[in-house]
Amino acid sequence: MTMPPAASILVVAATERELATGPWRSFCCGVGPIDAGVMTALEIARERPAAILHVGIAGARRDSGISVGSMVIGSRSVYCDAGLAPKWVLNAVEAPIVLIEAAERVLPHARLETIGTSALVGGTRNVDVEAMEGFGVLLAAGRARIPAIEIRAISNEIEETDRSRWQFDAAFKAITDATPALVTAIQQAVWLADA
Repeated sequence: MTMPPAASILVVAATERELATGPWRSFCCGVGPIDAGVMTALEIARERPAAILHVGIAGARRDSGISVGSMVIGSRSVYCDAGLAPKWVLNAVEAPIVLIEAAERVLPHARLETIGTSALVGGTRNVDVEAMEGFGVLLAAGRARIPAIEIRAISNEIEETDRSRWQFDAAFKAITDATPALVTAIQQAVWLADA
């Protein structure tokens, strides 16, 4: 069995600024959990990938010890907007351990965290990292039985309301710089898992 080509890995981000160029497939899912989930499901239906790497920027809580500029590997993505107990609605999607381990080899200093998904800045609770699309992307992947993981670069403290103080450029650079090695590691992980 041969290793799948890089083009079999789908790299998903909310915006073009979060996407690196390379031999893999890249796709913008749009901002927010609903667009992210719907658009990712449509892209999966168009051409099924071997795995999905969801990349982007995120905020971290001030007292979390996660500094702006840090990388975070999502152990799971939690939907924080439903307001219902898990018995009524699926509100968390776990990343497969093989993809977590692959990401940790590439990003040995990254924090492994649950990443909250909310359509509102500051809309998460009980998590130290907040973004807007992860749950939608990982839910679409999970429903299609495609392994997926969320990786984020921290651009701001969640509590910082002045967006001029957010470090967008540094976070965009961090996530796009990490993407090529992450794609390679995920290719290898998928190949070994299927071997």
